Amino acid sequence: MDDTTALLVIVDAANVVGSVPDGWWRDRRGAAERLRDRLAADGLPGHSGPVDIVLVVEGAARGVEPAPGVRVEAAPGSGDDRIVELVAEAAGRRRLVVTADRELRRRVTDLGADVTGPRAVRG
Repeated sequence: MDDTTALLVIVDAANVVGSVPDGWWRDRRGAAERLRDRLAADGLPGHSGPVDIVLVVEGAARGVEPAPGVRVEAAPGSGDDRIVELVAEAAGRRRLVVTADRELRRRVTDLGADVTGPRAVRG
């Protein structure tokens, strides 16, 4: 969508995938793809307005392709650092970061973003 009026939702893939012990560690890329597909199908549950979803992947999950409605950003290094960069780049826009990582939550709220936990997108 990439519309500045849409809520920018930045999802910490590693943190969300890692929030449920379902064997994700055996196939990190596959787990990130399943999350991407859920986001493409469901958007942000409970949010009726337009959303622009960005899934940030790192490590073994790099290479995940985008899907309709979900942009995928492969972090060249730390996924957390890339998320902070994306939040900073979108200054002046409504931003929501999906993560349970305390330090990342602090970093993005310092930049004016809102945060929510993995349950917001895990269903």
